[in-house]
Amino acid sequence: MNLRTFVLLAGLTTLTLGVRAQMPSNPQFKANDRFEQLGPALPTPNTFRTASGSPGRDYFENRADYDIKVELDDAKQKITGSETVTYFNNSPDELKYLWLQLDQNLFQEGSISSLSQTGSIDAKGMSTRAIQTMGTPRGIGKDAEKEYGYKISNVRDKAGKALKYTINQTMMRIELPTPLKPGQNFTFGLDWNFNVTEYYGRSGYEYFPKDGNYNYFIAHWFPRLAKYDDVNGWQNKQFLGGSEFTLIFGNYKVAITVPNDHIVAASGECQNYKQVLTGTQFQRLQKASTSKTPVIIVNQNEAVAAEKAKPTGKKTWIYKADNVRDFAFASSRKFIWDAMQTDVYGDGKKIWSMSYYPKEGNPLWEQYSTRAVEHTLKSYGKRTFKYPYPVAISCHGVAGGGMEYPMISFNGGRPEEDGTYSEQVKAGMIGVIIHEVGHNFFPMIVNSDERQWTWMDEGLNTFCQYLAEKEWDYNFPARRGEPRDIVDYMKSDKSMLSPVMTSGENVILLGPNAYAKPATALNILRETVMGRELFDYAFKEYANRWRFKSPTPADFFRTMEDASGVDLDWFWKGWFYGTDPVDQDLVEVDWFQVNSQNPEIVKAEARAEAQRRNNTISKQRDAATQKETVVSQDTSMRDFYNSYDPYKVTEADKKRYQDYLATLSPEERKLAESNTNFYTLSLKNKGGLPMPVIVRMEFEDGTDSVARFPAEIWRFNDADIRKVIATDKKVVQWTLDPFQEIADIDTDNNAFPRRSQPNRFQLFKQQQVTRPRNPMQQDRQPQQAPGTQGGSRNR
Repeated sequence: MNLRTFVLLAGLTTLTLGVRAQMPSNPQFKANDRFEQLGPALPTPNTFRTASGSPGRDYFENRADYDIKVELDDAKQKITGSETVTYFNNSPDELKYLWLQLDQNLFQEGSISSLSQTGSIDAKGMSTRAIQTMGTPRGIGKDAEKEYGYKISNVRDKAGKALKYTINQTMMRIELPTPLKPGQNFTFGLDWNFNVTEYYGRSGYEYFPKDGNYNYFIAHWFPRLAKYDDVNGWQNKQFLGGSEFTLIFGNYKVAITVPNDHIVAASGECQNYKQVLTGTQFQRLQKASTSKTPVIIVNQNEAVAAEKAKPTGKKTWIYKADNVRDFAFASSRKFIWDAMQTDVYGDGKKIWSMSYYPKEGNPLWEQYSTRAVEHTLKSYGKRTFKYPYPVAISCHGVAGGGMEYPMISFNGGRPEEDGTYSEQVKAGMIGVIIHEVGHNFFPMIVNSDERQWTWMDEGLNTFCQYLAEKEWDYNFPARRGEPRDIVDYMKSDKSMLSPVMTSGENVILLGPNAYAKPATALNILRETVMGRELFDYAFKEYANRWRFKSPTPADFFRTMEDASGVDLDWFWKGWFYGTDPVDQDLVEVDWFQVNSQNPEIVKAEARAEAQRRNNTISKQRDAATQKETVVSQDTSMRDFYNSYDPYKVTEADKKRYQDYLATLSPEERKLAESNTNFYTLSLKNKGGLPMPVIVRMEFEDGTDSVARFPAEIWRFNDADIRKVIATDKKVVQWTLDPFQEIADIDTDNNAFPRRSQPNRFQLFKQQQVTRPRNPMQQDRQPQQAPGTQGGSRNR
């Protein structure tokens, strides 16, 4: 820091303590663009969607009700179904045809998804993507010789008369006999079948070679209505496997026929438990209906016995789900099942929390899954709305990842074969359950368009997941949400980055882009930009405005501003429409003090400075011989100046100071006597994304303080600014973003004076590559050191 002293003049107080606007002198500045309103970037408000972000007076939702009969062929891994659909046209428009989604056609040879995959061939061989480009369906292993995708055998009206239809990849258009007018409905039926693929992240089966059984996780399994709305008309974007689903609400009745030793979990409530469960299992279910802790309905011994037995017949499980946008189910003879029905919100309404998992999931799943389900409903309900459905289910799918559907989710997280697990596996399992169960709120109820705006469900849900994880365990190792955890992505090569406002199908790094970045942005809004009270109120308002409706990004942006009174257009521009990172640089700090002209202070400082200047190496060494000098040995060589102290405060000095004070106004005199320190901070916005400036001051007495300035500090100049800060104490260290809350990608330039960080190195030594045991395994049986009997464990 540079110290500069200036003389107090009339009017100086206003000059030094005020903030001087710095108008841009460089045409390259983008401050006006960054802080102007989004304006034409958002759609024009209308009677369907208002400028406040609320649904308008003419807002509508079309719906479809389904009556489905489906059978799972466990020997052939095949689904055969028949459905009757009643479609309700609540729009103001006349419809000549209906569009349906055939998502299983993703797996057909020659699908857009497979043909649009890219890859290369080199001397080492052919890449996986190149193989997919040649037409191999995704997610298919040992049964690659099968044909995949829908076989539609019948499309008919209510009277049984054939309807004309056209299939275009994953979309199907049904021609209506007569146009469907506003307020009318139309009933039709379809028969279809398809071969189930291996689980590919959203749906399919998992095969267990040790016992020869399958777990089935069946989703996007029936032809279902596409969405027609005021934004796009018919939403008929093809399903490419990346971006998920755009759907409408309806009531479902589904009869699911499976081998008689299978346990079935599904969206909605089972209507015939007495017919499909044993007497003992039904009694356990009744016990679970009054239990505050999970009760085992099908235990591990029963599931293991079922794995070994041969099925002798079939059972039909009947499920009913009202006002849902989709329906999924899981089926297996391997399932262990536990449940509890609790008063989640203390309002007298009880909700089922359930988990289904094979023995391979224990002991983790029995201990944690159902409790995590209930916790998710509590946490999300607190900041959005009460969960409206009667049940929430977590099914243990393939080891990693997860997928969500109304009231049911398929989740990973599997321990080692010996039952041990790492902390990472445990946290990953709890985290994915919270995430997928949380999707019941976004987008299963707040029904955003996943096919176009992946971030509107994944980003908002990941943010709520982050909050729920912290409420599960204060020290929970959350992967996404903290600003520091998005830094690596934000400083990636620009060619790898896309704005959050990009269709999920066109994003290279979808996880950081659609999950982590918007979740982090919302956390920054809550903690740093808006504050928790304003943010929580606005976020809850958004959730309640759009429950069982279909918001767009503009509806979210507008509602957050409308309900909080905070102008956030600059924030949406930077975090959602742009790819610039945050990189604030504290270039320099200049230190000023008022020259009060108080002789007690002025002369003391002058004495100290003189002593400092005279403390040279020569002076230090000459001190030993100072008595040998001429003046020391011969007193006749001395005069007035040999005893004169220029730094002594005289009566004349004191009188001149009092005369000076008499000329000052009360405000000027207060400032002169305060000995205030003034610091001018020179800051650069090297990253481009303007953010609030948070600076920590560490004082020479060991205390500290934090000053906060809003992002609007950059509104006149988004490249470099100067800011004056006044303190009573002297600052010895300045630090930008001391609590890691704005995702600054370079912390080396955040300190002034700069702090040196050591670069670490280690001695190189060839080591054996071993698979480390998780801590639970090490605790049970400590690993022997290499070279001892038995050697180290290599796998």
